[in-house]
Amino acid sequence: MKIGVTDTGKPSFEKYVEWLQKLQPLETIKLSYLLNNAEAVDICDGIVLTGGQDVHPKFYGKPEFLKEVDANDLDTQRDEFELQIILRVQQLQLPLLAICRGLQAVNVAMGGTLIPDIVHAGYPSHRLDSSTNAVHRVAVTFDSLLKTIVNVSGGEINSRHHQAVDKLGKRLKIAAISDDGIIEALELKDRERQPFFLCVQWHPERMNDFENPFSKNILQEFLKAIQLHKQ
Repeated sequence: MKIGVTDTGKPSFEKYVEWLQKLQPLETIKLSYLLNNAEAVDICDGIVLTGGQDVHPKFYGKPEFLKEVDANDLDTQRDEFELQIILRVQQLQLPLLAICRGLQAVNVAMGGTLIPDIVHAGYPSHRLDSSTNAVHRVAVTFDSLLKTIVNVSGGEINSRHHQAVDKLGKRLKIAAISDDGIIEALELKDRERQPFFLCVQWHPERMNDFENPFSKNILQEFLKAIQLHKQ
């Protein structure tokens, strides 16, 4: 089993690899514009889009939002590379798990837009500070893939983001939402074509309690979907 994992450009990359290997040995392939290896998606059995920088607002047609993002931490080369990865994943119908920035990139790739800063938009902060996770509850959409995975109607997740989904991308539906109205998970409206396509705003790879269904169950079902896809 080979899982492509997009490069965070930071030591946090190893957290994703460790989490993916918690249940069984598997091979991970780092996907990065620095390695110029977008074609490696074709030999992967599943893809994880990781967290990290803000997506440059020019990619969703809102260049005026530049003043509300961390301009010192933008990486348009990463944006372009990962938007290309998302397109290829859909063409190959590979199982996809998108985490935090990954969710935002998927929404942008599919024609959606982002709230550049949720606090400026009037929402409570979803992080304790720029480097510390917060914890809050989410409600899970009853008829969603996520609901079948976690088998609960809601629960506590970790949180460390200042951007969020605004206009929903085409073919996407909400799978979870926070108490304050922030979209916390997305998936495809039609699961027939690509059975595992899940985007979450939290960080399952960083949860202190691996047994939390919003971490362990997601990993279990992602790996199971990869095995089915390979058959």
